[in-house]
Amino acid sequence: MTDDTPDDPQSGEPGGEPQGEPQGEPRDEPGQPDAVALKILELLQDGGPDHTISPDDVARAFAETRRKKSDPPDVWRRYMNAVRQQALHLARAGRIVILRRGEPQDPHAPIKGLIRLGLPKS
Repeated sequence: MTDDTPDDPQSGEPGGEPQGEPQGEPRDEPGQPDAVALKILELLQDGGPDHTISPDDVARAFAETRRKKSDPPDVWRRYMNAVRQQALHLARAGRIVILRRGEPQDPHAPIKGLIRLGLPKS
């Protein structure tokens, strides 16, 4: 008896499933905005055109929406990497600007130190 299923080039096994991504795990839909990115945009739009926010403002606001009674007071710190990552993503897309010492920064270059986030000037 022979298997008529073609060999799968990704798995190297006859008729195997692709091994690129785990099956059955939740994935963000393409084009679906991240919750942290939405919080950044929401806070900036609420503040107005010249308003800037710091990443820890976003992390604190985002953490409050997910806080549990057992969470420590500084639970917001665990969201800081996500906030910085989403800020870079939004800046590269041209939706926000990253400011350092009041000057816009290139989102494709490494950004170190204290930053603020703002809406681009029209």
